Amino acid sequence: MSKIVTLAVEARDRVGKGSARGARREGRVPAVIYGNKEAPEGVTILDKALEKELSTGKFLSTVFDLQIGDRTERVLPRDVQFHPVSDRALHVDFLRIAKDGLVTVSVPVVITDHAASPGLKLGGVLNVVRHEIELKCPADGVPEQITISLAGMPFGESLHISKIALPEGVTPTIDRDFTILTIVPPKGGAETATEGAAAAAPAKKGKK
Repeated sequence: MSKIVTLAVEARDRVGKGSARGARREGRVPAVIYGNKEAPEGVTILDKALEKELSTGKFLSTVFDLQIGDRTERVLPRDVQFHPVSDRALHVDFLRIAKDGLVTVSVPVVITDHAASPGLKLGGVLNVVRHEIELKCPADGVPEQITISLAGMPFGESLHISKIALPEGVTPTIDRDFTILTIVPPKGGAETATEGAAAAAPAKKGKK
């Protein structure tokens, strides 16, 4: 499970382009906290602190406790705007987490054990339908990734979400049994691949 990260921010008295430019000159990134039927609130984040979190590659699926003075707002990042040339973060949108503590996040799919798949060994092609899966999770129980092993997978086999053991309290947002990946036979079909594998296998030595 990914942990909840504490991030210090400062309240922003004014909003608008002028205020945002001033924050950036001071090495800070403007942001807004919204949602949960409360008024939007402007804050700023230290540029280096934000860059550190962005570099993890999991920023948009990480739950943060924003420390604003002597209080805390639990939030989920919803959008980051970047400079088109420098790629520097220009603005961040944070969504307040509702009282029930549930959040909707897109979690990356990580695939392992390629070499242990009979289908891939015979020249099959891995077709990944979903590189991310949107899940509804408790705020303190967001999976860092969904790991899928290809060990033992033959040609033509598809892996559906129903075959994935999700953590307790975590459910897909799509209510059908969707496909995550499949192994497609190579051109010429499974029979051609099997014949090629048999031809490449070393011949057994006869008895003397």
